Amino acid sequence: MNPLVRWFHQLGSPPYFDRFAARWAKWGYALGLLLMLPGLYGALFQVPPDYQQGDSFRILYIHVPSAWMSMAVFAAMAFYAAIALVWRIKLCEILAMACAPVGAGFTLITLLTGSIWGRPMWGTWWDWDPRLTTELILLFLYLGVIGIYNAIDDRRIAARAASFLALVGVVLLPIIHYSVVWWNSLHQGQTIRLFGKSSMDASMLAPLMWMTLGTHVWFVGALLARARADNLRREAGKAWVANAAGATS
Repeated sequence: MNPLVRWFHQLGSPPYFDRFAARWAKWGYALGLLLMLPGLYGALFQVPPDYQQGDSFRILYIHVPSAWMSMAVFAAMAFYAAIALVWRIKLCEILAMACAPVGAGFTLITLLTGSIWGRPMWGTWWDWDPRLTTELILLFLYLGVIGIYNAIDDRRIAARAASFLALVGVVLLPIIHYSVVWWNSLHQGQTIRLFGKSSMDASMLAPLMWMTLGTHVWFVGALLARARADNLRREAGKAWVANAAGATS
């Protein structure tokens, strides 16, 4: 068997995944925070004030990476959910459900920072703008997945039911992305492009890329930590869990 294929088969074993997640989750957290440091420093101390928005624009270094992550995490959740539903892989159920609280957190940060940013720019904390409204719906979808998963006692049935909602909700992602193009919107148009030329000055772009990279790596740590906790809850009572608890006590 190919070594990579063998590793994926091993990763599906609850004891093996527990050891893997325990080892790498802390590295994801630490490396993610480390990568964010140059982004935060550049955003606060190196980037000049915006010629229109002044210093208030600096909140974008939290807002934009969180907004990107809110959609990326939902896409990852839907990906794991599809695998879980088709091939009934328990680890993918766990990973899909572990995405939901983290994604909901990023979405909430997006909405809060967007409101704080919008207050001086638009003169209001909230407007039923297409981008804001669809992002709010995304938060409700995350909460729906979390709610369904916690409402059913059987973990596997709960994960499958919540996975259906994740798959249905994925159609919202392109609507969020293109909302500023399809409708007249208070929200500014797309100024930052991962592919192609961005209208943002290069001196302002570098800290944003550090923040984006850092949040992605931090998410890996958070995903592994939450998935490990759910895996242990599901496997409670098994001998290997008792042995693992004894080894760490």
